[in-house]
Amino acid sequence: MSVSAPFSFLKNRKHNLDRMTLGDLVYSFFTYYAVIAYIAVGITSLYFAVKWFENPLRMLAAVAAASVVFPMGWFLVHKHILHSRFLYKSPLTAATWKRIHFDHHQDPNDLRVLFGALANVLPTVGGVMVPIGWLINGKAGAAAALGWAMVITCFYEFCHCIQHLNYTPKLKFLKEIKKLHLSHHYHNEQGNYGITNYFWDRLFGTYYAKAGDMPKSPTVFNLGYTSEEAQKYPWVDRLSGGTRGDGHPSRFWKGQNPDAVQTALNDEPARAAGER
Repeated sequence: MSVSAPFSFLKNRKHNLDRMTLGDLVYSFFTYYAVIAYIAVGITSLYFAVKWFENPLRMLAAVAAASVVFPMGWFLVHKHILHSRFLYKSPLTAATWKRIHFDHHQDPNDLRVLFGALANVLPTVGGVMVPIGWLINGKAGAAAALGWAMVITCFYEFCHCIQHLNYTPKLKFLKEIKKLHLSHHYHNEQGNYGITNYFWDRLFGTYYAKAGDMPKSPTVFNLGYTSEEAQKYPWVDRLSGGTRGDGHPSRFWKGQNPDAVQTALNDEPARAAGER
């Protein structure tokens, strides 16, 4: 796939990572409005952190706190909110849940729904990091914590893209986290909630190194929003135009031969992750 126009995400186009090159991804990533916003907020915050700089130890403590709290917060939000079932049960939150996570599990390689929505990510990260940094080192600590959290956010988002890109990473670290994340999407969604950091999965018993360590989940693509649930709580289904997919990502199942669909699904994790 080629990407020819700047800010092409603002157009109603589909960006399938399984059809993109690494160069396509880099271009699309750095012209995506949310990433531009994260970079702008990060640079601005780090500028003020330097401007207000006083105590180096406290400044380092604020950065360290952001480094610990961010992956922990992601784990908790991912496991207990994004993979919970209360959001689709209300018409007030169904659209948000559909956009920020259901659509991603329905079609894991669609870049348009891989990124978290800016309106959700920035207030959440800022609302957590700014008070923590302020408690540690006042306004300088708040700026440092927020700025560093934006760096982590961009790193997380780019690694997340790599995990779904039709590309085998050369770095062992990237190859390993890609394998773990693809297992979360194609084998069992009730584990491996991390993106780049699986410490909290290990700590809370949701880590699994290989598919054989966990049974295959029947809800890995619908997150528990089955046809029965859709009848009781129809809002996500209506927003999806009635085109939910229970057994495989939507880009495979729409109008496809079932045998071809299953072959593509079986090949996907191994192809995307490379040798395990």
